[in-house]
Amino acid sequence: MNGHGGEEQTAFEIGFVVPKKAVEQEDEKYDCVEVLVDEFRKAGLIVDRVVGLNDEFIKLAAPLETLGKAAAELQLKKRTHIGVDLQFEWDGAEAFVRQPDGSLFSWCERFHSYQHIINGIVNKSKFVVTLKSNSKEVRWEPKEPLLRKLQSDGIVKEVFPLHDETKRKQLLRSWALKWRDFTNQPIDEICSYFGMKIATYFDFLGMYTRWMLFPAAFGLTLQLVDFRSMQFLVLPVFFISVISWAVLFLQFWKRQNSVLLARWQINYPVETEPGYKFLEMEWRSFQSPVELMRRWGMEKSKEKEVFQREEWFGHLMRFRNDAIVILSIICLQLPFELAYAHLYEAIRSGFMK
Repeated sequence: MNGHGGEEQTAFEIGFVVPKKAVEQEDEKYDCVEVLVDEFRKAGLIVDRVVGLNDEFIKLAAPLETLGKAAAELQLKKRTHIGVDLQFEWDGAEAFVRQPDGSLFSWCERFHSYQHIINGIVNKSKFVVTLKSNSKEVRWEPKEPLLRKLQSDGIVKEVFPLHDETKRKQLLRSWALKWRDFTNQPIDEICSYFGMKIATYFDFLGMYTRWMLFPAAFGLTLQLVDFRSMQFLVLPVFFISVISWAVLFLQFWKRQNSVLLARWQINYPVETEPGYKFLEMEWRSFQSPVELMRRWGMEKSKEKEVFQREEWFGHLMRFRNDAIVILSIICLQLPFELAYAHLYEAIRSGFMK
């Protein structure tokens, strides 16, 4: 138990690739890899080392408290339960909203916290420390980040994020291997694990797949059914139907995208301003309550008029844009479709058809 809202499992999330020791050194106190691992542990990280054939792999995990303190030092802003974004504080972690999977931080926030912890490992002494790695010497200057120094000298070959096997298997069961309802996706879990862009992409694919059932079924019906004397109207009707379907799909996707943005991205910044606020107005000692209420009523009526005007203007612009799109597509493609339908009926040869 972490004591801040529940239990959160610690998983290895960052990996490093360093060269494997060629020979055992007499004094491992100044070995580059040993110093790096020791500094990671001093910073509160959990370290696991895996020796491969040619290289050694270092995996890092961080307890929730370590990430929370790093997030507080970074002054990250998180959503609270009252719907306002405030600067994160570890002592008040219960006041902040958790992710859909129950974790306190998203992967982006965890990555920034890891980056802050790792890049915060510097030479705190006033002297140059000489490190060794397979008979190669590295001079660690005062106040120089250790990781950047080892990367520039080729000691640390790669730094990359690791999969969380527990969450990955959960996504496999609830998403990738779910065949019955393949258009229903755990978007919140995808967003928590892969990020907002990938989650938005898959949400678009799911909605597009569901909506494609309508033109597919309609087109199959028109292809199989013989309308006899009304056959010449089939292609124009299908053409206009597909255009209408595309316009409706675009509008409904805009609504769905707005829902996703409201769920994941809308911020409510809190700014510190002098004086107190009463009904979104500054309270001044020389203003009477009657005057304040009168001013508040006038400003509210003005805001309402502006909002209504902008709302109607938005509806008008949306209607105009949709009309322009539909008319332009019809004017450009309808003559070709009508000509094709006429030629199809005029040609008697089955081979030409």
